[in-house]
Amino acid sequence: MKHSYDLLGEQSLERLNTISLPPRSALPRNNRAPKEEVKTPGISGETSEPKRDLYLLLRDNAKNDEVLGKLWTEVTTVPEWVDWEQISRGQDVFYRYGGPALTGLAFQSLLGGMVRSGESGRNVDSHSETTQHILQCTQSLSSIQPGGAGHASSIRVRLLHAAVRQRIMKLAQTRPGYYDVSAWGIPINDLDCIATIGTFSATLIWLSLPRQGIWMTKQDVIDYIALWRYIAYLTGTPTEPFETPEKAKMIMEVLIMYEIKPTQTGKVLANNIIKSLAGQPPSFASVDFLLVNARWLNGDELCDALGLGRPTFYYVGFPSG
Repeated sequence: MKHSYDLLGEQSLERLNTISLPPRSALPRNNRAPKEEVKTPGISGETSEPKRDLYLLLRDNAKNDEVLGKLWTEVTTVPEWVDWEQISRGQDVFYRYGGPALTGLAFQSLLGGMVRSGESGRNVDSHSETTQHILQCTQSLSSIQPGGAGHASSIRVRLLHAAVRQRIMKLAQTRPGYYDVSAWGIPINDLDCIATIGTFSATLIWLSLPRQGIWMTKQDVIDYIALWRYIAYLTGTPTEPFETPEKAKMIMEVLIMYEIKPTQTGKVLANNIIKSLAGQPPSFASVDFLLVNARWLNGDELCDALGLGRPTFYYVGFPSG
């Protein structure tokens, strides 16, 4: 699975690039609508490039292109295994455990996700954008259904992954050593995407929440995994590992056993997450406070491997007994 990937998403991006030229520098983001052209200050009065919205481009050109039409049909066709009542319950699960869930996503799922080999190809979204995508997918049932904000955001994520994959592969061709395909596989491959969905679902259920003293009910687990199976479908991720909670837990354990390989890039990304969260509203948490949470949810061994500092005794406290 390190050498297989979302081929339809890749082909669709290529067609979209012929319809609307990609930006010369920045990558498209996954959840931002295009902005109007803005006058650049100065005598020339030149205008800046408008932002592309890949979702709107796909939607508006699906009828005129076979490949785009195939992708649009796929993402707007609801699989027979989708039960909207169950999806709605899965959304409710996220908010039932909202605070601990966001804590787990920030300190374990996102930070702990920096340790897989080849992570430079997978972790392409900022923490805030990833959180926004999750909130869009869970805000209401209509949001995740075709035409909703969460549904559109998931398709943007799919096309963004294709854009990042193409960019990494092009750089790898011109810069020897930039990305090792033989060692890491194709960037943002099927295994990478499964791991990403797993960090937002299985890791939260069986690691993040229990380490905070919370255990979901059996029905909550079933419903929450079903929600993320559908999100996996929309983002071009293989859904088989999320057909049941048992399968989701197994793939999580396999990834933990065989894929936890901290790299120098992973260390930089993990430390950047801590720095980006420090001093931010509403809690304005200090670096030490964030570090103690990271170590609480990830363990000292992993955090040491990621090069995260050790918080002071003021935050850690002394062992009881």
